[in-house]
Amino acid sequence: MVEETKTEKIKETKVEEKMEEETKKAPMEIAKETEETKTEEKKESKKSGKKAKEVPKKELAIANGYSLKISPKQSVHICKIIRGKSPEAAVERLQAVIDERRPVPMAALEVGHKKGKGLAGGRFPKNACKGIMEIVKQAGANAVVAGIENPVITIAKSDRASAPFRRAGRKAKRTHMHIEVRDKSKLLKKKKENRR
Repeated sequence: MVEETKTEKIKETKVEEKMEEETKKAPMEIAKETEETKTEEKKESKKSGKKAKEVPKKELAIANGYSLKISPKQSVHICKIIRGKSPEAAVERLQAVIDERRPVPMAALEVGHKKGKGLAGGRFPKNACKGIMEIVKQAGANAVVAGIENPVITIAKSDRASAPFRRAGRKAKRTHMHIEVRDKSKLLKKKKENRR
């Protein structure tokens, strides 16, 4: 009797030890199983030919700026120099103005002459260039998302926004900006078709 109870106790302790080991192993085994199922799902999706969501390509990318604290008069002339350039080239040109390496031509205004071939008068509107540069960068990023391969700024226009009153009855300067970016190669194809 005593021997039987001892053997039963030994068996029970062995069973309990096995149970403890299994419970310790269980979380690791579960993690392995989940990893295996994930890799199997990935393999199946690759085999079936399913790809990630493809974003449809668009013809143009737009960026707008509303009530910017920049001069409308200066922004008109800045729009002239960035029109027809790629967003990267436009950012470089605006940075050159900020660094006072190349002025913005303003021949229509009565401003002082600046150095440069064929340049009657110009200025370095740094604040306006900084504001417009942010919108040009945004348009370039939108062009990347839209899938435009050779982006070119086709429309860059600025409008006078409603200006709030400041201290002593002075009016503040506010400007709306609108920039459109299109694919250069598609534009050239359209021009060739229109000439025929």
